[in-house]
Amino acid sequence: MTDVTKEQVLDKLRGVRGPDMDGNIVDMGLVSDVFISDSKVYFSITVPAERARELDPLRAAAERVVKDIPGVKGAMVALTADKKGASSSAPVQRPAAAPSQPGHSHAGHSHAPASAAPRTPTAAAKAGIPGVGAIIAVASGKGGVGKSTTSVNLALALKANGLRVGILDADIYGPSMPRLLKISGRPQQIEGRMIRPMENYGIKVMSMGFLVDEEVAMIWRGPMIQSALLQMLREVAWGDLDVLVVDMPPGTGDAQLTMAQQVPLAGAVIVSTPQDLALIDARKGLAMFRKVEVPVLGIVENMSYFIAPDTGNRYDIFGHGGARKEAERIGVPFLGEVPLTMGIRETSDAGTPVVASEPDSEIARVYREIARKVWEQVGAHQGDKARAMPNIVFE
Repeated sequence: MTDVTKEQVLDKLRGVRGPDMDGNIVDMGLVSDVFISDSKVYFSITVPAERARELDPLRAAAERVVKDIPGVKGAMVALTADKKGASSSAPVQRPAAAPSQPGHSHAGHSHAPASAAPRTPTAAAKAGIPGVGAIIAVASGKGGVGKSTTSVNLALALKANGLRVGILDADIYGPSMPRLLKISGRPQQIEGRMIRPMENYGIKVMSMGFLVDEEVAMIWRGPMIQSALLQMLREVAWGDLDVLVVDMPPGTGDAQLTMAQQVPLAGAVIVSTPQDLALIDARKGLAMFRKVEVPVLGIVENMSYFIAPDTGNRYDIFGHGGARKEAERIGVPFLGEVPLTMGIRETSDAGTPVVASEPDSEIARVYREIARKVWEQVGAHQGDKARAMPNIVFE
């Protein structure tokens, strides 16, 4: 069998049309350098950051044509954005659990227009979730940086480190936890309006993906998103958890503000890739959490580097070290580097996250170390749990 060459790969990729069906992705300069290792092909496609989710079919098409090349054992294709990318205006020790009483509460919402300062919620509106000790938000400034994969492996790593863990999928428009954790079906309703969360790998899970069919397009706006998030938090029988990990949608919109205003977050973890544009967007998330007085527990650099399995050579496909430098610049902890590997992608797609399916692997060790640092930061910020509710002003 002849070795696969970069020229073969690029020739096949010339058959993949560009983002707006104009030209092909190779001649438009959207394909990064192609790495081939052990008959597996690795590359990225540059797209506008705001269109990452919309253009995922383009990534899938590129991956499909490369896998069809004789001799190719697998392909790892990522969407990314950098300063040279095209722009587009198209929209596209355990801390003790908080003491609690049985039952649940309903939080109110502010429907003030964006130009006004919403009424500050009462202290009761920001009551903790019964039985849940700490709530951690995992966020990113933009899509396509691997935030959900990081969230699920962080949750599993916290469990592997000895904690009782749940995960809430707060992405109403694009829930991913059902697939990442290989869970199907509908949650059961128990007494009153409470529902029992789904569970796999020893982690309790709640997601809009369990309540709405995958093909249904969600067109909810602010108040409906707020209501759905608070119901999934407060009307779910989480039981006794040391920590609830919340996989936030990308950006700084309604979901993030709802969580910051209505829920006593122990802190936020920011996920970014090393490239400049991803870091610019990550700064927006950092600034938002700081403005609403939510501690930033640290930054994770995802897709940090690639180690060729056959040669051991290291490749910085998206650059390297940008997130570490940003963490140092703004004075927040740098939590760690997660490499770009075929294993993370394959196990995520299969619903068998690497921390659960390959617990003794080097990648699992990386996630467990990140989880250890996150939990240390949660402990360091426990004294801030009684902080006053911020008055958020939209300018």
